[in-house]
Amino acid sequence: MAKRKLIYFFGDGNAEGDASMKKILGGKGANLAEMTNLNIPVPPGFTIATEVCDAFYKNNRKYPAELTTQLNTNLKKLEKLMGKKLGDHKDPLLVSVRSGAAVSMPGMMDTILNLGLNDAAIGGITEKTGNPRFAWDAYRRFIQMFGNVAKGLDIAVFEDILHDLKKKKKVELDTDLSEKDLETLVDQYKKAYKKHLKEDFPQDPMDQLNQAINAVFGSWNNPKAVKYRNINSIRNLLGTAVNVQSMVFGNFGEDSGTGVCFSRDPSTGKKVFYGEYLMNAQGEDVVAGIRTPEKIASLQKKNLEIYNELVGLKDKLEAHYKDMQDMEFTIQQGKLFILQTRNGKRTGPSAVKIAVDMVKEKLITREEAVMAVDPAQLDQLFHPLIDPKHRKTLKCLAKGLNASPGAATGQIVFHADHAEEWAKQGKKVLLVRKETSPEDIGGMAVAEGILTSTGGMTSHAAVVARGMGTPCIAGCKDVVISGKAMTVAGKKYKEGDWITLDGTTGEVFDGEAGLVKPKITKDVEIFLQWADDIRHKAKRDNVDTTGFLVRTNADQPGDSILARKFGAEGIGLCRTEHMFFEDDKLPIFRQMIVAEDITARKVALKKLLSLQKKDFKGIFKSMEGLPVTIRLLDPPLHEFVPTEKPDIKVLADDLGIKPAALMIKIESLHELNPMLGHRGCRLAVTYPEIYDMQVEAIMSAACDIAKSGKKVIPEIMIPLVGTVEELSLLRENARKVAEDVLVKKKIKVKYTIGTMIEIPRAAITADKVATQADFFSFGTNDLTQMTFGFSRDDVGSFVPEYLAQGILAHDPFQSIDQEGVGVLVSTAVIKGRQTKNGMKMGVCGEHGGDPESIDFFYRAGLNYVSCSPFRIPIARLAAAQAVIKNR
Repeated sequence: MAKRKLIYFFGDGNAEGDASMKKILGGKGANLAEMTNLNIPVPPGFTIATEVCDAFYKNNRKYPAELTTQLNTNLKKLEKLMGKKLGDHKDPLLVSVRSGAAVSMPGMMDTILNLGLNDAAIGGITEKTGNPRFAWDAYRRFIQMFGNVAKGLDIAVFEDILHDLKKKKKVELDTDLSEKDLETLVDQYKKAYKKHLKEDFPQDPMDQLNQAINAVFGSWNNPKAVKYRNINSIRNLLGTAVNVQSMVFGNFGEDSGTGVCFSRDPSTGKKVFYGEYLMNAQGEDVVAGIRTPEKIASLQKKNLEIYNELVGLKDKLEAHYKDMQDMEFTIQQGKLFILQTRNGKRTGPSAVKIAVDMVKEKLITREEAVMAVDPAQLDQLFHPLIDPKHRKTLKCLAKGLNASPGAATGQIVFHADHAEEWAKQGKKVLLVRKETSPEDIGGMAVAEGILTSTGGMTSHAAVVARGMGTPCIAGCKDVVISGKAMTVAGKKYKEGDWITLDGTTGEVFDGEAGLVKPKITKDVEIFLQWADDIRHKAKRDNVDTTGFLVRTNADQPGDSILARKFGAEGIGLCRTEHMFFEDDKLPIFRQMIVAEDITARKVALKKLLSLQKKDFKGIFKSMEGLPVTIRLLDPPLHEFVPTEKPDIKVLADDLGIKPAALMIKIESLHELNPMLGHRGCRLAVTYPEIYDMQVEAIMSAACDIAKSGKKVIPEIMIPLVGTVEELSLLRENARKVAEDVLVKKKIKVKYTIGTMIEIPRAAITADKVATQADFFSFGTNDLTQMTFGFSRDDVGSFVPEYLAQGILAHDPFQSIDQEGVGVLVSTAVIKGRQTKNGMKMGVCGEHGGDPESIDFFYRAGLNYVSCSPFRIPIARLAAAQAVIKNR
């Protein structure tokens, strides 16, 4: 029986893997193999498969038995190829040990460079290179990385020693330290290592390698990596791979260097070579903000031959991968090496521009372009901008690098934990740091914006902020941070003070600013039209009609107009109860609720009729020619009555009764479990006059708009139905009122009457319910609530722990539970259409704007999804992607 292959070699133009093997080799390992096969200059090495990480955790941190043999075999292969040996005192092989999951998680897991160095190797490297300073510099970096990553020693232990030495020597940069200084630094690092860990720094390179591999696999489940996966919904991966790769050095001297570059600008999407580099440096110097890097264009002046070679390689890689590439490179004594390539993280606007431009350049097809953009990124296209009217009055305090676009205003916090705490209290926070680190991921995720005083455009803060779509200004040197305060432009700002960031220009402003939403660009319009063309042509075996539409949830004419601009193809949910909270309606509605008899109730309802009719006319007018689904009153009545004594007195005075008598009536409305109580269709069973008024208002408004020559398509929806008998009764009541209006108005308007499927019983008996319904709309918020038995208002107290412990893969109120709630939806679709072939069905819960849920609803056979206006572009793209993926 053949043994499992756990390690894959790459080097000398041949690799045992390729780009298709990301699940096995991780993204980094797969791309290293692919580049090797493309004859890109990649330092050789080997990748330990993600399967080993999976086994490591399943078997109590023990490895498969065959790993040691395969590790030794591949190490010997690498040594032979390089002409060097790990642990050789005269000319040692040095390697890097890096993580690499199937999905890119920048900075979340661990890396160790220069592995293989020890006391004996220093002399050999010095003699071989003729550069003792390089040898000591590489050794001190290795001790620091190994101590921090493999042994968990706080990096500040080493940074403090380095800081003190530079202060003593009166130098600013690491590169200003002499060979002797670095030798002293190594000695101090080793002493600190022994002091804190109670053991000597390991001198056996194989011991170093094994500990490094353990550390990288161990980093898969470190807190920052787990939090990053949760934030970005990264699931179902085996773990990380480990890449062991021969070292190349950018810190040999001024003919060496290292950098990060992108084949296009990741912030704007423009087709320009973009990146930063440092001469005489190693990779972490660029991303950690230790030194301020130089723009990639300036490399032309320093080494035109290398620059041209780099441009050629980035063009080759972009054409091969058909996507914008993010590359790491090292120049060692005038020779260029590519250490990594991956599809680059980018902002939402740049993602769309890149996709559209690549179609124009004939690099990709329209469908490939549509699949290339994450729907969530479209959210970034609608980030606020500083209101131009206010901008002139703002005081600019400083300017840094425009690392991630968009504007943000909020209260300053200086620690990621504080950002999370304040955000939970509903505060808008801006995270201000000297430079962020992967440990700050939680605070970065909740911050409105991020400001750092150091670092460049490819620093941790910049890369992560762009990926999240969070406005960010990096490398703002005029900001001096000390404890819980910062000083800028001669003014001291404490935690809690307000500032405003413009991540598009890099400007920092004093105080709170007004923000406005941006306009949609021509590229976005073109891109979304491509998505619409794909959606509209969708054909499915389980749906009679062609297309997969996107509607909106809108309760006011203003919302409807905005939604239509965003591409809404109708209203999937108009919640009539939201109209009653307006100042002109709420007092009257309250009078209706507390009325003592039907006569008094009808008096109040008559006052409301004209007001509701006005609202509906505005909505029908703004949605001319498109369907409008109007849900009749749903919430329990107690939600509308006053609870404070002054408000109770005002209502009592209006009714001409004593407050005490009114209190008795209000208390009678109280229910122990109102979400399962007297609400929805149950209100209309006991108080039919409420729905009668609403149906009359809907149909009167529809008739008036129709008479003006505009097409109107009213869809009346009865909520919270659990039995066909409820729907039969209320449908007939609604039909009678609607027909009476049509007779009085002397006009014909086609209307339909349907129901929400939001109670499990209704889904299970959908074949019967369908006999009385013209359409179904799935209310997945309540359906989820009733299926799980979770109160959606209280899940915050326990669902986070369910997610942390893996009991739930995701919050079921954010993304549809396909195994439970989803089965009810699919059941209702099948049963409903068994009764009425071709019956129209959609979804109007919050899930209608979630890309994963949209994919499910497409497969389930729904005709449309409905979501809030600002989610419409996301839904349009997600719906098109669902069509492509499920052909």
